[in-house]
Amino acid sequence: MKLPAFLAVHAAATPRREALVCEGLRLSFIELERNSSSLAAALNAQGVGLGDRVAIYMPNCAEFVLAFLAIVKVGAIAVPVGTRLTPREIACVFADCTPRAAFIHAETRATFARAGVPVQTLIAAPDAAPGELDLHALIQSHAPRNFALPVESDDCMIAYTSGTTGRPKGAILTQANYFVPSFVNAVEWGLTARDRQLITTPLTHRTAFGRVVNMLCLGAPLVILRKFDPRETARPCAAEAITVLGMVPTVGRMLLPEIEAAPQSFATLRIIVATGEAFPREVKERILRALPHAGIHSYFAMTECGALTNLAPADQLARPGSIGRLIAGVEVRFVDAAARDVAPGEVGELWVRSGEPGRFLTMRGYYGKPGETAEAFREGWLATGDMGRADAEGFLYIVDRKKDMVLSGGYNIYSKEVELAILEYPAVRDVAVVGVPDAVFGEAVAAFVELKPGAAVATEEQIVAHCRERIAGYKKPKHVRFLAQLPRNSSGKVLKYKLRQEFTAKMAV
Repeated sequence: MKLPAFLAVHAAATPRREALVCEGLRLSFIELERNSSSLAAALNAQGVGLGDRVAIYMPNCAEFVLAFLAIVKVGAIAVPVGTRLTPREIACVFADCTPRAAFIHAETRATFARAGVPVQTLIAAPDAAPGELDLHALIQSHAPRNFALPVESDDCMIAYTSGTTGRPKGAILTQANYFVPSFVNAVEWGLTARDRQLITTPLTHRTAFGRVVNMLCLGAPLVILRKFDPRETARPCAAEAITVLGMVPTVGRMLLPEIEAAPQSFATLRIIVATGEAFPREVKERILRALPHAGIHSYFAMTECGALTNLAPADQLARPGSIGRLIAGVEVRFVDAAARDVAPGEVGELWVRSGEPGRFLTMRGYYGKPGETAEAFREGWLATGDMGRADAEGFLYIVDRKKDMVLSGGYNIYSKEVELAILEYPAVRDVAVVGVPDAVFGEAVAAFVELKPGAAVATEEQIVAHCRERIAGYKKPKHVRFLAQLPRNSSGKVLKYKLRQEFTAKMAV
């Protein structure tokens, strides 16, 4: 089964029905089908074919979706490139996957030029500069064309991991990796063609792109925000009668004042789907008070394996720390350092399995990295690197990243537990906890704290005393450092390895 085949069905059955909305541009299913087929013909005329990599370095826009569909229709593999990456990071991605062609945007052209990456074909939108091909002109100048592709040709994307622990790797995702979860969404969330979706996060991330596939597979129209702005999000929610709002918890926190100020703008909202970092209970409670008609679904997902769990609306407040129960078809193990199953309820590394890699939820492997692929998969099980546990009723909990667990004096200290304690301090906006070298205990807990703008100055002693009241004494931070801003990658995740490196370097001076 191929993603373009789903689009073709909707284009035949409901050709004039709206499929995609972004700012002033509206595309019906038949327009999306024809335009992407014309763009596929143009790509092929430029020599792009089966197995070639094609980069998409564009912000959220309708052209992003057209580019992806054209790439897949011609049998090539899309490589989304985050728009917040530096020229050096872009060059690293291009060196790893060697794209034959690239789609860029007027907003990304300057940074792309600074990256200095060689590419045979450069396609731009909305307007082309000298040396570039114009995306819309290509669509107008090429007739739609269908390509007969081998059934085994299933790779559709190389999604680069966020790189919070170092250099990112390219996860090879298949069309099955996308369309299977879409039908899982239909079961878990009750998603249908009657829904209208709004995404607030970048299309370069697997989470947001999953909503694109919901449109392709289920026929649920998609409204794309070019850039997330809390004040601007309420308008399309009302004007477009949005029923499904996708977000990460950070977006939820930022959008909350708008929801509370004008809940009528979100009157059509049926469900909120969220993934990413922990969704604070307070934010959930306030959203639900303002929007009692909306239900929250939160889930655990990774670039390498997509959504694995679902915490249903009825469980959001009863089990706020849980990532939910496993979705159907997913198996899980919690193992110790020797890959042995831990006792029920105990903490271990989360391993998941969902059939043959690439055929259900888990990636096919890392592009060009057989060693890393072999390390990630253990006899069919994907080792996630997350430490977690399951309770007696099947609810799963993530307590830490494996690399973020601090081993101090023989005790396992989970950084997330310490972070949640510190986040309760009124002046704290965000915090990252890592393990740093300690001459006596092997490792010690170091907390890097970002204070709220205008908040009263906090001291190391106050943070430690605050923790002592909430967690065991051995878990409290030995070191507290205050930063104006935590270092983050292009997707907003804190780069903990940088914090460790900088702390160690300063201690060595």
